[in-house]
Amino acid sequence: MTLPLVAGIDGSDSSLLAIDWAVDEAGRHGVPLRLVYGSLWERYDGALPFTGLGRPSEQVLAEHIVASGAERAARRNPDVKVTTDVIPDDAVSALVREGDGAFALVTGSRGRGELKGLLLGSVGLAVAGRARGPVIVVRGDQAGITGTHERILLGLGDADTAVEAVRFAFREAEVRGCVLDVVRAWRSPARLSRHAEEAANTPEEEASALLDGLLAAAIAEHPQVRVHRTTLEGPAGKVLMNRSAAADLVVVGSRPRTGHVGLQLGRVSHTLLHHALCPVAVVPQRL
Repeated sequence: MTLPLVAGIDGSDSSLLAIDWAVDEAGRHGVPLRLVYGSLWERYDGALPFTGLGRPSEQVLAEHIVASGAERAARRNPDVKVTTDVIPDDAVSALVREGDGAFALVTGSRGRGELKGLLLGSVGLAVAGRARGPVIVVRGDQAGITGTHERILLGLGDADTAVEAVRFAFREAEVRGCVLDVVRAWRSPARLSRHAEEAANTPEEEASALLDGLLAAAIAEHPQVRVHRTTLEGPAGKVLMNRSAAADLVVVGSRPRTGHVGLQLGRVSHTLLHHALCPVAVVPQRL
């Protein structure tokens, strides 16, 4: 069974960009695209104003949003199979649930009605923090969104967050035929005793060793992917944000927290979701 790529839409300018990006992504991977709009109109049927057609105005809007989204997707790539659904639930709950059975989940950076000044809307942030599968938030400048750099950026974290992110990044680089830029940031401790300096590897050497260990299996499995490995000193979020200016997608892993209520994103993911200059994929490690 081929899992669909799911895109959350709401009629906003941001979601139109997400549709275009999702269509291209579905076409690259040869998977169907499912456009989903979460709406609570069914729960409040009696309290909503009706149109002249005898249907609640929110229902008409929801139907218009998904129909327009499907038309836009078909114009962009008629070979991608597109289905739509209006789900009677809030947007975050609907998308998180839909993402459980998806190839990946795509959202825009801001929703309908959210303030223009927001760096990232509440729905995109909440979905990225709660989903159990990969979430791509479409954001950044025109070059990053349209994929003109021919480069995927993988921010490599610790071993407990890296396996699924590595797999996802190699798959993206392979299907796009582009370079995979793998970066591990490192920091020097403020103070090291002379004994510790002599006995242990330097932080840069440890970062390089971690890169080698976590990438070895994926490189063997995807020999055609061109991999560029880099270790850079500095805060990981800042390092990756700066490097995202030359990338079409930045991929980071996340650590699932069972039983944890609320958002589950780390500092690096937060930084990229708010400031990256290209779309961001947050890939949770499977338990």
